[in-house]
Amino acid sequence: MRRFSSYGPINTKLHFYAPRTELIGRGYDRLVGESPDEGGHYITVWGPRQTGKSWLMNQILWKLQEHGQFHALKINLEHLKMTEDTDRIVRAIANEIIEELNLSDVSVNTLDEFHNLFLKDVLGIPLILILDEFDALAEDAISGIVGVFRNIFNHRQTDRSLPRKKKFLLHGLALIGVRNVLGIENLRGSPFNIQRSLHIPNLTFEETEGMFRWYEQESGQKVNQKVIERLYSETRGQPGITCWLGELLTEGFDGYETTPGRPLGTDNFEDIYAAAIYVLPNNNILNVISKAIQEPYKNLVFEVLRTDKKVIFRYDDPAIGFLYMNGVIDLEKSGQRDAYVRFSCPFVQKRLFNYFAGELFGYVGKIHEPFEDLSDTFTQEGLNIRNLMRRHQDHLKKNREWLLEGAPRRKDLRVFEAVYHFNLYRYLCDYLEMKKARVRPEFPTGNGKIDILIEYRGKMYGIEVKSYTDEPGYHEALDQAAGYGKELGLSEIALVFFVEYVDADNRKKYEKNYKDKKTGVKVMPVFVETGN
Repeated sequence: MRRFSSYGPINTKLHFYAPRTELIGRGYDRLVGESPDEGGHYITVWGPRQTGKSWLMNQILWKLQEHGQFHALKINLEHLKMTEDTDRIVRAIANEIIEELNLSDVSVNTLDEFHNLFLKDVLGIPLILILDEFDALAEDAISGIVGVFRNIFNHRQTDRSLPRKKKFLLHGLALIGVRNVLGIENLRGSPFNIQRSLHIPNLTFEETEGMFRWYEQESGQKVNQKVIERLYSETRGQPGITCWLGELLTEGFDGYETTPGRPLGTDNFEDIYAAAIYVLPNNNILNVISKAIQEPYKNLVFEVLRTDKKVIFRYDDPAIGFLYMNGVIDLEKSGQRDAYVRFSCPFVQKRLFNYFAGELFGYVGKIHEPFEDLSDTFTQEGLNIRNLMRRHQDHLKKNREWLLEGAPRRKDLRVFEAVYHFNLYRYLCDYLEMKKARVRPEFPTGNGKIDILIEYRGKMYGIEVKSYTDEPGYHEALDQAAGYGKELGLSEIALVFFVEYVDADNRKKYEKNYKDKKTGVKVMPVFVETGN
């Protein structure tokens, strides 16, 4: 039977997949053209890594090859990514075209000769050419090659000959890459301004569900609807991660076996998801992390983790474009006109959060003294969150100098807000580890909002973390925390505000418990001084 696979383009005979019929049809129609006698379009095929660009273009290629009226050829260029010599790159591409199409009486050795390959007398019949990993080429090669394509396209526009009598027979062209506009990083400017683009989005919920229902049919093993909903909410349909989690869920991994025939429920998903977050390696997610931790992109990641301000999404911002195309971030639309940066999916955000928390605070120092009285925090009723936050504040003040010595800072030299989130999380993990409590971060919105959930003695405690801005923001945060507490099924939730300084009078005024009339949830505000 088929299986889930996230290792390169999938094989439709061996793997579960989403047919993506409409998207394939759209790409096919653009390459053939609305009026084929007038030629097809020259397009760029773009989207973040691991969204299935190569697979989709393979489907289009095979459909084109069935057409019979065109040469249809797809060439992968990844093996040329370390080559700097433009003529050598052009020669390699030309030789592969010549070999695949059995062309004769043509030789291409330089960029200046490249256009000769597409002459009517050479090709005979129109060619639709697909170049995969095109943006992996050196910048000069990209600029030079698309310049040739542009000239061919422009010549076609002025050539009034019959379709098969035109001087050049490059009917359609697709350049596949991870940049939204090929050449955007080229300081000379991109000469390829004649193309239409085909964006490859993530899977929809229906496409994701369809693969698991297909799995049910072939395996006879039921997959609970809540599992599919949970998986989709954590991956937002990112194909590579979706199929990887599908593989873990249906096949297991070393140390975790599935039971054939037994329905897959939420417990199964939580088991494999915890392993995917903390234990198991995956080249796709490791590549995403490697991009997010690079300078200067890391600072943007910290900015997106802010709780008091959203980052405006702009493709022309090099850092935003880089992180978007590498699967770190996505855009979140607000109304018709505004768009903000959010993380691509909760899974990516959690992996990044865990990475930075471990990198910056793998060691947070002594948590408490050996004979310290902890009864004000671990009480007979359970866990006293307010006193736990007081202890965290004292620990931060006492150790601030060395804890934050190498912490990332904004341009004004203030420590990024996210650093305090990482520190709080690591502190809680270490502090509660001895009590066999489980601590995990959650990110409900994909922006800076962070919630920390603690399971202790069979009870769930929720902590929403924010930076204090002003009084209106404070009251809005109370309502939001109450709403989130209701979603979690909690009667009480803590709302922790990071603030540089708070005096005793304001602490007394703003740390009063608040009961939301609409939800009935009690919100417990707590201020933690950072002494920034």
